Amino acid sequence: MTTMKANLSINEPIVSVDWLNTNKNAENLIILDGTINKVFDASLKQIPNTRLFDIKKKFSDVSNPFPSAFPSEAQFQKEAQNLGINKDSAIVVYDDKGIYSSARVWWLFKAFGYTNVAVLNGGFPAWLKAELPTETMTNYNGEKGDFTAQLKPEFMQFFEDVKQASKNKTHTIIDARSAGRFNCTVPEPREGLRMGTIPNSVNLPFTDLLVDGVLKPKATLETAFSTLAQKEDPIIFSCGSGLTACVLALAAHIAGYKKLSVYDGSWTEWGSLVEA
Repeated sequence: MTTMKANLSINEPIVSVDWLNTNKNAENLIILDGTINKVFDASLKQIPNTRLFDIKKKFSDVSNPFPSAFPSEAQFQKEAQNLGINKDSAIVVYDDKGIYSSARVWWLFKAFGYTNVAVLNGGFPAWLKAELPTETMTNYNGEKGDFTAQLKPEFMQFFEDVKQASKNKTHTIIDARSAGRFNCTVPEPREGLRMGTIPNSVNLPFTDLLVDGVLKPKATLETAFSTLAQKEDPIIFSCGSGLTACVLALAAHIAGYKKLSVYDGSWTEWGSLVEA
């Protein structure tokens, strides 16, 4: 395949495996593996030319007691540059589950002012299902990029923000956890974390929006959100630790909602700081 033009632009929040395969030789394309808790293993397979986006260790505030906490602007910029990401890069991110932690990576880039980024719909499983080429996992050892982060604070909400939004009902708070966890009929998977919900929140399990790790069609996503919020309503998404809330944010964005934000600490923080 011939090299594509350097100024590839991504105009949609998700792209298909066919699109990625067609555009894989674009000079400014950066493919990121955003699988949570993934470490380098030369026995593993990846999409060719993938770079590992280490959410836990490189793109989180590791000094924060809660998991996968929002990094500083300086940290995000430094680590993105270390991955060779430039100001003009077209970024596609995937994960090993389909769409799971990859949505968090997409949201982080949005929160730091970068829009030329998309999630691979169906992730690595969809790539494998299509029998497209793979390679053994490799570490990125190339040149640093010139990526510049510009924090957009409206994308993330923190404990005091959500506390006020819950009390004053200024936002629709949508919880991405399973119905069992939301309704307190099954325990939280995190040891020692109490069951419960943020007051005045509603539930939309992120898995309801996926089929085999692939997002359902736009019309189906619109229907799912329409019973919970109007398109002009400000929305805060929550989950267990700020990952799958971003799946809801991705789906809501596709469905045409604009005033979206994610509660970074989510239930892990709320359930730890607020007594039942």
